[in-house]
Amino acid sequence: MTVKVQTPVLVEETSTAQLEQVRRFKVGLALLSVYVIWGSTYLALRIGIETMPPFFLTGTRFLIAGGLMFAFLRLRGAPMPTGKEWRNAAIIGTLMLGFGTGGVAFAEQWVDSGLAAVAVAVVPVWVALFTGLTGRWPTRMEWVGLVIGLAGVGLLNLENGMRANPQGAAALILGPICWATGSILSRHLALPKGFMASAVEMIGGGAVLMTASLLLGERLTQTPSLPSVLALIYLITFGSWIGFSAYMYLLKEVRPALATSYAYVNPIVAVALGAVFVGERITPVGIVAMLVILSGVVMVAFGREKQNA
Repeated sequence: MTVKVQTPVLVEETSTAQLEQVRRFKVGLALLSVYVIWGSTYLALRIGIETMPPFFLTGTRFLIAGGLMFAFLRLRGAPMPTGKEWRNAAIIGTLMLGFGTGGVAFAEQWVDSGLAAVAVAVVPVWVALFTGLTGRWPTRMEWVGLVIGLAGVGLLNLENGMRANPQGAAALILGPICWATGSILSRHLALPKGFMASAVEMIGGGAVLMTASLLLGERLTQTPSLPSVLALIYLITFGSWIGFSAYMYLLKEVRPALATSYAYVNPIVAVALGAVFVGERITPVGIVAMLVILSGVVMVAFGREKQNA
């Protein structure tokens, strides 16, 4: 009599389950990083630009963060990106970090950090809209969420800080559009493997920002203060190495709606930190706009989930 041994199948099933548990842990950790850390970077940007020009600050941040990460990964044996991968990563870095993050820093010269975070909360709305260009058009509920979210952006522009500074308002509209575009493209373009993609994207974005700084004639008019220097260090370590890398990992592992769900939490964190540390106050109009935008974002997220159920 022959006895069939099924142990290899059981081992394979156990291994698959363990890998899925590890993946879920990594996704949860990455989500926590973008939820909390990125909510705090708005305040760090606000402190940094007190004694450093915005494009110089963000360009320095990404060139240092990307350069050091690139060197570390190469020393660990990571392959050199191909010319195509460098080009694609530079495109993503320009859109997300150059226009996206650089635009936020530029706007925070006039707009409170909490208000900037509220404006950026509309990113998932743009992501859902642009995803339609790849063949996955929004569901009916998502369309409603898109309209509500964009209406919230319009309402936000009635807030005193935004209305008084049209250039800051324009930057906070263009920035999220570019960030959403880069997020969608990153799922379709050939990029370096693993964290090397983040490193090259930061180098590309940082180079664009430093070029903009030179062309605009930005210069240090004073020695950077200790708080500004500490803010820059925080943006490099936590905001870039941890936060941005976590976000790029999420874009590869989960749906765009979940990857951009940090928009639910970031405004709350940013408003709270701005109020505690620098005395920022958000007006009733700003609060209503935040609620409207977040309502639209939630409808966009759940609209896609309902369709996939």
